[in-house]
Amino acid sequence: MLTESPLVLVVEDEEALADSIRYNLEREGYTVEIAADGRTAVQRFRAAHHDLVLLDLMLPGMSGLDVCRTLRAESIVPIIIVTAKDSEADAVAGLEVGADDYVKKPFSMRELLSRVRANLRRTSLGVAADSDVLESASLRLDIDRHELQVRGLVVELRPKEFDLLEALLRRRGRLATRQILIEDVWGPGYFGDTKTLDVHIKRLRHKIEADPNAPDLIVTVRGLGYKLLDD
Repeated sequence: MLTESPLVLVVEDEEALADSIRYNLEREGYTVEIAADGRTAVQRFRAAHHDLVLLDLMLPGMSGLDVCRTLRAESIVPIIIVTAKDSEADAVAGLEVGADDYVKKPFSMRELLSRVRANLRRTSLGVAADSDVLESASLRLDIDRHELQVRGLVVELRPKEFDLLEALLRRRGRLATRQILIEDVWGPGYFGDTKTLDVHIKRLRHKIEADPNAPDLIVTVRGLGYKLLDD
């Protein structure tokens, strides 16, 4: 089961890049640990339950491939490797020893965040991997049945409303940025008007809030996005 604030281990010996990755991940609600070399990475991984590892292959001492091989022998945690530009062989080698995905330097932080979210999503972010039901104090969302109960009563949702509520419940208590919600519900290739998100939030509030004009479940984080709270 993932932690409420997913813990990411970033293994990167370039201090400036590591700090930039930490800053951007923490802005999205993740908790981040940094390791500057392979042996430290393995020690920190064994000392805490990490939800994802971002692993540069070019490391001093113990190589990134050896780190990947070691972590994979001990855990099924998602591992994203970072390779040098145009180093297809390194990417293939990393995947062969157990990595789940890779990004090539130089990469945009938007691309990196998208890869992190996608890999965490595969492990059912915020709930046990075998759970098909998401719950808060007043909401129960059954994924397989496509059914929502609000305070024990079944409420009908349109498909996008259902997907939006699922995205919010999976990040319950944490900020879900507008970009994250748009990518989760409409896909990373969506380039339409972002007001579509606001319209769906408004419709959703009318269906789940005791008072849609004074919402206490889906709250707005001004300038950033939304957060679903336990009532």
